[in-house]
Amino acid sequence: MKILFILNPHSGKLNGDPEKIEAKGNAIQLNFPGADMRLTKAPGHATQLAREAASAGYEAVVAIGGDGTINETACGLAGSATALGIIPNGSGNGFARELGMPLLFEEALSRLQKPRAFRCDVGRANGELFLNLAGIGIEADIAWQFMEQGKRGSRGMWPYFKIGAKTALTYHPQTLTLEADGRVRTAAPLTLVFANGKQYGSNFKIAPDANLSDGKLDMITVLNAPKWKLALAAPSFFTDHWRPFGITQTEQVQYAQISLPGNILYHIDGEPRKTKDQLEIRIEPNALTVWRPCL
Repeated sequence: MKILFILNPHSGKLNGDPEKIEAKGNAIQLNFPGADMRLTKAPGHATQLAREAASAGYEAVVAIGGDGTINETACGLAGSATALGIIPNGSGNGFARELGMPLLFEEALSRLQKPRAFRCDVGRANGELFLNLAGIGIEADIAWQFMEQGKRGSRGMWPYFKIGAKTALTYHPQTLTLEADGRVRTAAPLTLVFANGKQYGSNFKIAPDANLSDGKLDMITVLNAPKWKLALAAPSFFTDHWRPFGITQTEQVQYAQISLPGNILYHIDGEPRKTKDQLEIRIEPNALTVWRPCL
């Protein structure tokens, strides 16, 4: 079996440590003798490596990293015959949890030795692929602020928490025009999420009924309810189905267009983006072969 492992050397707790990276490589060779491993060097490099592997006829490319590395790898494989495998090494690990991947590296390696392949849908936001979620609203605003602060060297969970807490108290939803499968309406949501998978990560399930292979996106509108009501509702998002009445609205769509004059902040698989005036969302059914872990 011809397999390429793509490792983000700065994901998780690796921090570019040569000894830790070498240990990962040794474990890969123990479980997949003769497999190739490449390290990413910059944003977008995983896409290039994956695309080259697909052209060279690799059976699978396994991404080791967080949701960003997994997304980049999928971008290089969509539409090809080469399967995407993943080993989580990020923080939230939303897509890995969706697939039932173990979070321990060695266990994940072992469970990929006899994978179960399936055809997976992907979403597109202004043409850019997302595997799990794309959306606008308060979380996109927080993600953008966190990215900007990271440019000044201040990252980590505490800065993210401070940004999130401040934004939660001051955020005012914008009124937008939404066309979804031909139906047009106006809305001012706290969050508008297009879900291919169920969760952001860490088992926070924004779309508990989403299905990776049904040819639809679950469009979740989180209403701008009073802060106390949102706080009381928060624990329900860690359950599989229960949601308090009047907090979320869900419908399935294949296409949506968001219109809002000026800048639109949005995210794809947690990575912030910015566009102007319009954001187009659509589903691309059965675009990617993905490996699930063996039972």
